[in-house]
Amino acid sequence: MKTYIALLRGINVGGHKKLPMADLRQLLETTDYMDVKTYIQSGNVVFKSSESSTIKIEQSIKNAIMDRFGYDVTVMVKTKQDLQQIFKLCPFDEDKKKASYFALFKNELNKDLIEVAKQKTYPDEEFEITDSCIYFYCANGYGRAKFNLNYFERLFKSEATARNYNTMVKLISMAEALEH
Repeated sequence: MKTYIALLRGINVGGHKKLPMADLRQLLETTDYMDVKTYIQSGNVVFKSSESSTIKIEQSIKNAIMDRFGYDVTVMVKTKQDLQQIFKLCPFDEDKKKASYFALFKNELNKDLIEVAKQKTYPDEEFEITDSCIYFYCANGYGRAKFNLNYFERLFKSEATARNYNTMVKLISMAEALEH
């Protein structure tokens, strides 16, 4: 059994696509996933599976949610090692890192388009782009940011979901606990 982290996009936001975490846990447990744990209401799930393909797991979870709740949601599945690597590669110093967001993309980002995206700048906002993540820091807070994840999704033609520092730390910790 391998430990995975599923990141669901766009549930329980602004009263849309309500999906209680207890119901999500139960659904995944009946879909052959083990030791299912959720974190906060925004769709973060840590679990074990004997399936080795993250693409198959993503599709399985997506289909199960559609069948049970009628919601079409983006599901990204990462291994603990994937999330640890993304977290470790954050280019910001520790203070900025703690106030950063990690925008994870479903597909690898086109290197030519990364150069195009780097041209976009906003005052008091910084971002760094790797092949699968945008590390984003905003001095005035995410809620006031001009940074727009939808812009980057359209540019890269890839779905994405963002998590803050605290959520990343917690998900990695939960995944580590499942392995012991």
